[in-house]
Amino acid sequence: MSRLSLTQLNEYLRPHYIPLALGVGALLVVNGLAVGITEILGLVIQGLEKNISPGQLFFYVGLIAGLASLMWVIRMASRMWIFGIGRSVEYDLRCKIFNHLLVLPPSYFNQQSAGDIISIVTSDVENIRRLLGFALLSLANTLFAYGLTLPAMVAIDGRLTLLALAPYPFMMLLVQSFGGKMRDEQQEVQERLSDVSTLLQEDLNSMALIKTYAQEENERRAFQRQNELLLEANLQMARTRNLLFPLLGGIVGLSLLVILGVGGWMLINKTPGFELDGLIRLVRYVGYLTFPTALLGFTITIIQRGQVSIDRVEGILTVPPAIVDPPDARPINLSDIKGKIEFRHLSFTYPGAKEPALQDLSFTVEPGETLAIIGAIGSGKSTLANLIPRLQEVKPGTIFIDDVDITTMRVQDLRTIVTYVPQESFLFSLPIVENIRYGKPDAPLSQVEYYAEQAHIQSEILYFPKKYDTLVGERGITLSGGQRQRTALARALLMDAPILVLDDALSSVDNQTATNILVNLPRHKTVIFITHKLSAAMNCDRILLLDRGHMQAIGTHQELLASSELYNKLWQEYQLEQTVEGV
Repeated sequence: MSRLSLTQLNEYLRPHYIPLALGVGALLVVNGLAVGITEILGLVIQGLEKNISPGQLFFYVGLIAGLASLMWVIRMASRMWIFGIGRSVEYDLRCKIFNHLLVLPPSYFNQQSAGDIISIVTSDVENIRRLLGFALLSLANTLFAYGLTLPAMVAIDGRLTLLALAPYPFMMLLVQSFGGKMRDEQQEVQERLSDVSTLLQEDLNSMALIKTYAQEENERRAFQRQNELLLEANLQMARTRNLLFPLLGGIVGLSLLVILGVGGWMLINKTPGFELDGLIRLVRYVGYLTFPTALLGFTITIIQRGQVSIDRVEGILTVPPAIVDPPDARPINLSDIKGKIEFRHLSFTYPGAKEPALQDLSFTVEPGETLAIIGAIGSGKSTLANLIPRLQEVKPGTIFIDDVDITTMRVQDLRTIVTYVPQESFLFSLPIVENIRYGKPDAPLSQVEYYAEQAHIQSEILYFPKKYDTLVGERGITLSGGQRQRTALARALLMDAPILVLDDALSSVDNQTATNILVNLPRHKTVIFITHKLSAAMNCDRILLLDRGHMQAIGTHQELLASSELYNKLWQEYQLEQTVEGV
């Protein structure tokens, strides 16, 4: 195992040193008792050869039974302590990964498949649990078994012990030669399993699209292909294991045959100092070593699998959060926020991009003002929306709320001040009421109904058979696009934040409804409304026109008609579209 993996294992085990010490100590006692029982058995055999009394025989039998029972109890305790460590680390890791995922930027999830992340959180964490449970117990047990048993065997007859252990170096070489191959095969299995999980999740989320385009057969073949690759990876790993483990068992069996053959020959020839009790004890010791030796192959597999999983888990945990709280951030009183937003020479370039998405934007949105932002696709509208709640990192000194640089605020405070509603609003597979309450789980139904009315979704909810208790399918599939957007808007309004950012969040709503929603929004809110609906934008206090990241113009609808050639062009195109649609 690499030094990095050992370092990570130590970090995982650090909070559990006490149960680890108890479990390892218990294993030491168990192996010591096993040696003691074998030595007592030797005394019994010697006594039988010398006409031991029935009382002495029953004493030894009772002593062995008592020690064996004690050994069983201590072994169970050691398993509980050590397996408990594995379960605790599994719990800790899953919480740690999930908490870390919550602080990663949205761009990370755009670059990683959900199936791969799910596979890491489930399968890989489980592999680490087995490494810190079964593998740790097996290694400690093997170490103590050999450490306590070998001296006892040498004390009986050193030459015979040496002959019995002669095949064992070949076993170590065998395990070492198979180790790298097994690790590569386990890596392949994990990757193929991730591919299957990703394809399955994508198909489940796009089942309606698959049926619409009659692509069931293509998707069936694609899944079958991925499943075949997973099967082949698993079979290859199984072939390697099925070749290794019988070889290991054969080596152990060879050791036992050496003791029986050579030891029997020594008894027949009455070798001085070697008696029947010595042969029986050696056979028992070799038999006692058989189980931990046979498990060595399984342990090596788990170690290889665990090392791969550690690398995959740390691959997530080592991704640094893009947006963190400044060390000198101070809490903000929400009631003191008026909602003024100021942009000072704001520019932004996506990592790896050659051209900036936004360039030198400077303007101010006053408290309670509704500002519409319009522009062609790719003009930077959504980028601007993402920067306000710091979903993308922004340079210090470029965006201010109530004259406070947002990069000096705690991220949680900023996102309490700013409620952001994207175009593709996610709904959970929960009742509608719970989706609207998501930001405020304890909100009374009266508030839910009030903000649903403001979002113009109340009447449609009441039309459903179960009304607010209607279960929303996965990702809101049981609702129309407009219903999903208005439900998400109700959820945002319930937060009652002083700043509301709507990133084309009414694109699936008809023009009249979108206009009515905007007109009836609470006047104390500062609203940034990104849209392609110019009929709704013209009713906003002002309109900001973006063109390829630059601010082309800002003003009221009438002011832009009088001063902006580009806005006039967009307005005429929009009117023509409305005329064609009305024909």
